[in-house]
Amino acid sequence: MDILQPENWPQPKGYSNGVVTTYSGRMVFVSGMVGWDAQERFQTNDFTGQVRQALQNVVTVLAEAQAHPEHIVRMTWYVVDKQEYLVARTEIGKVYREIMGMHFPAMTVVQVVSLIEDLARVEIEITACVP
Repeated sequence: MDILQPENWPQPKGYSNGVVTTYSGRMVFVSGMVGWDAQERFQTNDFTGQVRQALQNVVTVLAEAQAHPEHIVRMTWYVVDKQEYLVARTEIGKVYREIMGMHFPAMTVVQVVSLIEDLARVEIEITACVP
């Protein structure tokens, strides 16, 4: 995967503006993962805690395709509260690096009115390319 970074643009923090992948493998699409456990129970209402669990869920589903975080080329995050996300950014960054490593695909964060699961604070979907 090659990062697209226009010459005179500031370096984004925690994501890439765009990526290019030379694709000769499989594409993996993971639907929106929320911060509940394998039994579909929320263990926390804490935003960062739900991000941690949602990212762990992404990694678990990726493993079913023999894929890893470094294969992710795009992430979309849906949050119910933009301010909650902004306040937690530093902690989210730590959790992200712990689970996903220093891999920063193209990412988008969108504030939504609500998510289907009433207790969910965040939902994360991904696209991965596995060689």
